[in-house]
Amino acid sequence: MSPAPKPALDMSVNVAGITFKNPVLAASGSFGYGVEFEDVVTLSRLGGFVTKGLSREPMAGNPPPRLFETAAGMLNAIGLQNIGARAFLEEKLPLLRKINNITFLCNVFGHSQDEYEDVVRILNDGEGIAGYELNVSCPNTKCGGIAFGSDPRMLSDVVSAVKKIATRPLIVKLSPNVTSIPEMARAAEEAGADALSLVNTFVGMAIDAETRKPRISNITAGLSGPAIKPIAVRMVWEAAKAVKIPVIGLGGISTAEDVIEFMLAGASAIEVGTVNFWDPCACETLVDSLEKWCLEHRVEKISALTGALEV
Repeated sequence: MSPAPKPALDMSVNVAGITFKNPVLAASGSFGYGVEFEDVVTLSRLGGFVTKGLSREPMAGNPPPRLFETAAGMLNAIGLQNIGARAFLEEKLPLLRKINNITFLCNVFGHSQDEYEDVVRILNDGEGIAGYELNVSCPNTKCGGIAFGSDPRMLSDVVSAVKKIATRPLIVKLSPNVTSIPEMARAAEEAGADALSLVNTFVGMAIDAETRKPRISNITAGLSGPAIKPIAVRMVWEAAKAVKIPVIGLGGISTAEDVIEFMLAGASAIEVGTVNFWDPCACETLVDSLEKWCLEHRVEKISALTGALEV
C-alpha cells in the first residue's frame, strides 16, 4: 500500500493587504538593508524582511561599546545608525530591485512629527517597497524627549499624519515600555494604522562590577532575545484582542515552536531579530523547520493558526 499523500501546505499570510509567502520576516536592525545578507541567505525563501530604520538625514549612531550579550539575550544601543532615506533610494533600493521574488518593508523614524513625514515622502518615490513600519519608540525632541509610542495622544498624532501621506500600508511598531499595550494598540488603530508590530526592545542596563562603569556607552540600552519572549507573547495576545487590524509578533523568536506560539496568541506574521546576530542563516532555517512542523502536525494553512489559542 502506498503511503498517504502529504497534505497540501499553504504557508502564505496576508498583513494589511501585503501577501508574504510565509510568516517569517527578518526584523529591522538585525538584517541591515537586506542586500548585506544576499550571499548567505536565499532572500526569496523568507516571507520578507524589514530594513534598518531610515531617517531624514544620515545618522552615525552612538559611540561604542553599543552591544552587550546578556544571560538570555542582548542589550543594544546602536543609536539608529543609517545612511538616510535619500541614500537608501539611490544606493540600496536599486540592488534590492535586482533580487527576484522578495518582499520588504522600510522601517522609518524621526525625532519630530515633521521628520517622520519627510522620511515617508522621500520613500514614497521608491519602487518596490511593500510598506512602512513606523518606529514610534523614538524620543520626541519637541516634547522633552518623551517617546512617541509612550503617549497615546502623541502616538495618534504621528500615525494620523503619516497615514495621510503614505502611499503604502502603514504598520506601527509599538514600544513595550508602556503601562497598557491595549491602549496604545487601539490608539494606533484609530489613527489609521493598517497593522501593528510588537514588541520593540525593553529598556535595560548592565554594569561592569570590576570597573564600575556601564557596559554600554549610552548607559541604558534595548533588551532583546529569548529573555523577553514570554512578555512579548503576552503583549501580542493583549494587542490582538484589543484591535481588528493584523498584528506582527516579535521578541525572542528562534524556533518553529516560537513562531506557532506567537501566531496562536494572535500574530498574523512574525519578525526574527536577535538570533540573526549569532546565526545569519536563522531566518531561512526557521522557514524550513516551520514547514516541517506544519506537515508533521497536518496544518494545511498556516494562517488558520492565528488567534487559535484555546483557553
